Amino acid sequence: MTRLFVAVWPPEEVVEELRALPRKDQRGVRFVPPDNWHVTLRFLGAADIDDAAAALDALHVPRATARLGPGIDVLGDRALVVPVHGLDDLAAAVTACTADLGERPRARFGGHLTLARLKHHVPMPRALGMMVEAEFDVDEGALVESRLHPDGARYRTVATWPLG
Repeated sequence: MTRLFVAVWPPEEVVEELRALPRKDQRGVRFVPPDNWHVTLRFLGAADIDDAAAALDALHVPRATARLGPGIDVLGDRALVVPVHGLDDLAAAVTACTADLGERPRARFGGHLTLARLKHHVPMPRALGMMVEAEFDVDEGALVESRLHPDGARYRTVATWPLG
């Protein structure tokens, strides 16, 4: 069993736009490396790669448009995120075809791209509230392996599937 999630990777032009946001080092704030920026459609947790890939191969959904923004927000009290809209139907379809795999699916999809994680009671980075508006066409989904390390998670795309 491998720790897996299903995701959408933003294109390089969106990554470059997000790189321009303030990312000043701050005690208690761990910025997510740009190479790890993604939108999780469904976290599977411990699951078999082959079973997950086979389930996703059966997925037939139209392409989607991901819309980021309108501003940097906080999720819970410990994650600095960019809200992502337009992927609800895709996330629902992914959840439906993988419902019997891994962890129990979340009751509701809340699209976001995580920029930083904060320790409790740490002041918010300056990027909070900054305006970000971008969109991109989503024509591919990815099954991603996640390995946890002391310096942060490491991700590897193990399979992709086309949309549309």
